[in-house]
Amino acid sequence: MNSPVISSLLPVVLLIAAGFVAGRRGWIGGAAVKDLSNLIFLLLAPALLFRAMSTVQVTQLSFKPVAAYFVASVLLFAATLARRGFNRTAAVLALANTYSNTVMIGIALVGLAYGEAGMVVLLTLISLHSLVLMTSATLVLELAVAREHAAPGGGDGRAMARTVLRALRNAIIHPVPLPIIAGLLFAHSGLVMPEVIDKPIALLGQAFGPVALVMVGITLAFTPVGQHWRGALGQAMVKNLLHPALVAAIGWLLGVRGLPLTVMVVAASLPIGANVFLFSQRYRTAEALVTASVAVSTALALATVSLVMALAGRL
Repeated sequence: MNSPVISSLLPVVLLIAAGFVAGRRGWIGGAAVKDLSNLIFLLLAPALLFRAMSTVQVTQLSFKPVAAYFVASVLLFAATLARRGFNRTAAVLALANTYSNTVMIGIALVGLAYGEAGMVVLLTLISLHSLVLMTSATLVLELAVAREHAAPGGGDGRAMARTVLRALRNAIIHPVPLPIIAGLLFAHSGLVMPEVIDKPIALLGQAFGPVALVMVGITLAFTPVGQHWRGALGQAMVKNLLHPALVAAIGWLLGVRGLPLTVMVVAASLPIGANVFLFSQRYRTAEALVTASVAVSTALALATVSLVMALAGRL
């Protein structure tokens, strides 16, 4: 395994391990996890995302690699539904197979491994990631729920439409896509950020990577795996290995090469994102399995992401 892979992954591993130890030893209690999560997603992440995109012009962005990522994700999502049936459990597990932890782990990892150029590629994906996957999953889940509870005369289509529209709005007005959009608009305005404002935003953004990775370790320390470890292992292997393989194949067929393809493949290899928790809890399905799957996927990622990064560098 080449040294750039090791040098970029080792800090990630050590920070996650530090968080795990802190959680296990009780230095940070379970009650503090929600507050730390809010700090990361509502303050540190928006600062980083806004500043990263505030100097990028839309003409610099390439959407072809992102298209390859989403084509592969849709194929995998549909294959999961075809295998497990059209129901809410299948929809949540399909989301787990395709929804990467692009923010808490991806930003820190790609920034270390591929620098500013890689970050622009990743942030292009992040700007659409939640919007596309979460809205699509919501649509499928609402259709599945309507099918399960439909009376002989049919369900309430207007209620389902309102739910989908609300999900679309929430996916845009969200602490991840919103600062990216705001940053692009600022860049397009031609204005220059005063240093007295830019400096604290930069410091907040710099804090995101280490704090987010420590938070991943803390979450792992409080996550039970228990009797669901076999199913969780299967989910993790699909997410960590099959998903990036499919993105690599689709990207190659679409003519995507070099750094953009590498970043998309690495993004697909990232472990299951925490937002899948929210869907399993909201729709009261596969909650224990999803919790275990996120834990196993994140733990395995220490090895599988290393492998994918080494192979992706040859694409």
